[in-house]
Amino acid sequence: MKKIALLLFLAFAFISCKTYQLPKDNKEVINQTLNDWHKAAAEANFEAYFAPMAEDGIYIGTDATENWNKEAFKSFAKPYFDKGRAWNFTALERNIFISEDGKTAWFDELLDTQMKICRGSGVLKKIDGQWKIAHYVLSMAVPNDNVDEVVKIKTPFDDKLMNTIKSKK
Repeated sequence: MKKIALLLFLAFAFISCKTYQLPKDNKEVINQTLNDWHKAAAEANFEAYFAPMAEDGIYIGTDATENWNKEAFKSFAKPYFDKGRAWNFTALERNIFISEDGKTAWFDELLDTQMKICRGSGVLKKIDGQWKIAHYVLSMAVPNDNVDEVVKIKTPFDDKLMNTIKSKK
């Protein structure tokens, strides 16, 4: 009888205990935030994509003219998301760094994209206990051996844009 009572007590104690989980590490949360952000674009989930961006967030794309605040980026991106196909970026590797006060993080990542390997980098800030993307830069990775070819291709566009920018000064 004592064995049965002990077994029942242990079973009750085991069942009634809550599972204790250690809080997630900031780097783990940031990594998941960025993975979910990229996944939301691949799934053309507009709301999920823009939710982790800070309200004053900035997105800089691969084209020299792509420097948007969040609202402008939403306007640019909406037609892509509405078609059910945005972009599909998957991190190949990522480095995350966090400030000593734990309120700011920055990262760089190599991405597998439809443009082949690209590099993303950015800054996140902790807002109301959540990591938000405050600044993101996407750039195409160009092998050093091919820079001359790429410069030749982009020269007409860049020259025109530089003249426009210089004429505004």
